[in-house]
Amino acid sequence: MLSEQSAPVIRATLPVVGAHLGEITELFYEKLFTDRPELLRDLFNRGNQASGEQQKALAGSIAAFAGMLLEHPGTRPDALLSRIAHKHASLGVTSEQYKLVHQHLFAAIAEVLGDAVTEEVAAAWDEVYWLMAGALIAVEARLYQEAGTPEGATWRRMEVVERREETAYAVSLVLRPTDGTPGAFRPGQYVSVQAELPDGARQIRQYSLSSAPGGTEWRITVKRVRGGAGPEGEVSSWLHGNARAGDVLNVSAPFGDLVLPEGDGPLLLVSAGIGCTPMLSMLNHLAAERSGRPVTVVHADRAPADHAHRDELRRLVGELPDARLHLWYEESGDDPDASRGTADVAALDLPEDVTAYLCGPLPFMRAVRGDLLRRGVPARAVRYEVFGPDLWFGRD
Repeated sequence: MLSEQSAPVIRATLPVVGAHLGEITELFYEKLFTDRPELLRDLFNRGNQASGEQQKALAGSIAAFAGMLLEHPGTRPDALLSRIAHKHASLGVTSEQYKLVHQHLFAAIAEVLGDAVTEEVAAAWDEVYWLMAGALIAVEARLYQEAGTPEGATWRRMEVVERREETAYAVSLVLRPTDGTPGAFRPGQYVSVQAELPDGARQIRQYSLSSAPGGTEWRITVKRVRGGAGPEGEVSSWLHGNARAGDVLNVSAPFGDLVLPEGDGPLLLVSAGIGCTPMLSMLNHLAAERSGRPVTVVHADRAPADHAHRDELRRLVGELPDARLHLWYEESGDDPDASRGTADVAALDLPEDVTAYLCGPLPFMRAVRGDLLRRGVPARAVRYEVFGPDLWFGRD
């Protein structure tokens, strides 16, 4: 909770700071990477930096957090904090790094806003930063503890024991820990994979686990990202071109808060493209448990040939006694049971107490979420996973 002296200062200055956050975050990263170039090389996603997506995500998180402190002073934005903390833990972020971020972020604020940053203004925004940082540090400490790893020591060596070509642009890698210790995860979680690229950089990307938990092997499915300017897609391209059975990769402990809820309540699993992967983990788990939960599965893709794990999805839905599958493809193909066009959840028959899980491109999830809210599904019952920087702040 903001102090009584800081709240009016933040309320008065949030419009000005918010209007300049894009410039502030861009300058912040410039200062940070000048001071610590290894962070851009080995921690931050170079593709997201080149596209500006990471700068937008940071600006959005700061503005959203400050706004929530003002609008709901007695509560904490747990959904926002949880998504960020899980991503940080999967990267091995440490509490000490928040001090470095503070140093360069506030230097950028002072440089951009100049004389407008009075001592009072600086103190108020300093309070906002450390409220957010302190909450994240606490959540991340708990996540590391639950994962059984020291702070920042999230990596383990895993061998690729099988490679499967799912589509022309998607490949599955089956991973087994080299120490033989099975790793636990919850259906829907993801891991980070570190790739050593030709220029020496150790870039990190996140991939959902698409297998059921409880086994000695994990499975990730990697879609090769093509096109666009900058280095985006460099890790997926490296994995497609280089990862073979027998290779060993650095893989993080599992993290992510889009996880299958316990109980027997009805579920709606909605995905598009490679967003099917966390849903597959959930369905694999439900099938292994012989669950009788009502499950409605919706998947959208460009064409049947682009739909990774299509046969597996059909099989898993068929193994559940109270599950229904709805497929949409933008282009015609060889699936007579699928609908043509974009996914439409507005016409689906859904239980009143359904919990919805979304994963796919951000425009797709925004459209689906809007349709569900208009149908009366509570916002708290709509969960989502973003592949990449979360640009959806303040929408929960």
